[in-house]
Amino acid sequence: MYSPCILLIDDHAMFRTGLSLVIKTALPGANIVQAGSFDEVMLSTLDTVDMVLLDIKLNGLSGLECIALLKRKWPATPVLMLSSHDEPETVRLALARGADGFVSKADTAEKIIEAIYLVLHGQFSELSPADAGLAPKSLTPRQCEVLNLLHQGLSNKLIARQLSLSDNTVRRHVQDILEFFQVASRAEAAFAARRQGLVG
Repeated sequence: MYSPCILLIDDHAMFRTGLSLVIKTALPGANIVQAGSFDEVMLSTLDTVDMVLLDIKLNGLSGLECIALLKRKWPATPVLMLSSHDEPETVRLALARGADGFVSKADTAEKIIEAIYLVLHGQFSELSPADAGLAPKSLTPRQCEVLNLLHQGLSNKLIARQLSLSDNTVRRHVQDILEFFQVASRAEAAFAARRQGLVG
């Protein structure tokens, strides 16, 4: 029997309990680990996770802010965003931050289980709504770090020193960031990122 370990991060205990029961019914062998915040995740002793179900609105760090940190802790683990807000802009923002898929809390239990099944089997592309397909790719966690420092006005050399990267690597990340936002300069990239809510 397939026994995936699924980490469910949501600050509503009732929703966590209900969704856990639904998943257990559909995937009897699944190990569901619940957390109410990212701080709880950091205190856990989990070594491996097959997928993360992450609510966008959390106490403390938001779900969007957690994506890069989760990807750093478990680089190969897919993240499926959960939200009652499923506007195209919210979906696009989650995917741009590195989420592998997005499912609305308003969806039926069957649809949520289907999304979980697709993520567990690596079929992320089928999860992105057509109207969210505006972002053909997402920024990697490392590119998000470079973007944050670029937004703070740091030069490539200072970014390289702060992240312990080579100048060439940072230059390549910056070029990818410019391409992602389809702009020609660092200032334009910082402006676009701020406008889209990718940086504070």
